[in-house]
Amino acid sequence: MRRRVDALPPLREVLSGGLTAKKSLGQHFLFDLNLTDKIARAARVAGAPPDAPLAGATVVEVGPGPGGLTRSLLKAGAEVVAVEKDARAAAVLAPLQEAADGRLTVHIADALTADWRAIAPEGAVICANLPYNVATPLLVGWLTEGPWPPWWASATVMVQREVAGRMVGAPGRDDYGRLGVLTGVRCHASAVFDVPPTAFVPPPKVWSTVVRLDPKPEAADTPIGALSRVTAAAFGQRRKMLRSSLRSLVSDPEALLGDAGIAPTERAERLELRDFVRLAEIYADRLASAVEREA
Repeated sequence: MRRRVDALPPLREVLSGGLTAKKSLGQHFLFDLNLTDKIARAARVAGAPPDAPLAGATVVEVGPGPGGLTRSLLKAGAEVVAVEKDARAAAVLAPLQEAADGRLTVHIADALTADWRAIAPEGAVICANLPYNVATPLLVGWLTEGPWPPWWASATVMVQREVAGRMVGAPGRDDYGRLGVLTGVRCHASAVFDVPPTAFVPPPKVWSTVVRLDPKPEAADTPIGALSRVTAAAFGQRRKMLRSSLRSLVSDPEALLGDAGIAPTERAERLELRDFVRLAEIYADRLASAVEREA
C-alpha cells in the first residue's frame, strides 16, 4: 500500500484541477509531505515499529482537504477515517481511496455535528490539521464529552499557535483560560513543534503548532458539565474578581467560593486546575441537592 500511495501524483498537480482553499472553511493546505510525515510520527501509538508509527491504528482525520496528511497517515500504517465538510474534496480524494486498498473512508460531513462514536471505533487516534475556524469548538466538544476516558486514545492536532498556547497555558499567564483548564484537567498536553505560515497554501497570517493530547483516566470522576459551566462563567469576565464573574452562575458566589476555600477577590486566571475542579464539584453537589429538594 505504501508504494501505491507514493506513486500518486504530487499534491500540487492534484490541486491543479481546481480545488482551492476556502477562507469560509478555514482551509490552509499542506503540500510538504516531509512535514505531514512528521505530524504522523508525532501521533505514534504505543508498540508500533519506527517505520510504521501508526501500524494497526484507526486514525480520525478532520479536514483532509487534498489529502497531504492523509497520505502520510496511510504510509504510517493507519486505517484512516476522514471527515470533510467540503464536498469538492471527495473527487480529489477518490484516487487516494483507491490506492489505499480499503484503508481510507471519507465522510462528507460537518465535524461540529458529527456523531463521533458512530463514525470512529473505540480507541481511535485523532490526527488532523484542524481548520482554523472550528478548532476551538471541536476541541471543547472532545474534552467535555462523556463518558471518560473518551472514544479517542490520543489526539495530535495542528492549530493556530495562539490556540496551542491556550491549550497548554498555566495559571498567571495571559493565555491561560477556559480551554487550558478543560485540557489540563482531562489530558496530558504538550506542544510538539511549530509550523511556519510558509508551509501552507495559502499561507495564513499566523504560525501553527502541533499539540499532543493523551487523556487522563483519573479525570473520569470530574463533573465535566459543572466544570464547563464554572469555567465559562469565570473566564467570561476574566479581569473581574470571582465574586463578580461567578454571579452569572450562582446568586451567592461568595458562599460557593468560601466552600471551595477560594478568596472571593481572586481572579480566574490565577486559579490552579485543582481549584476549578473543587469549585465544579461543589457546584455539582449544589445542583444535585436542588434537584432532590424539588423531587
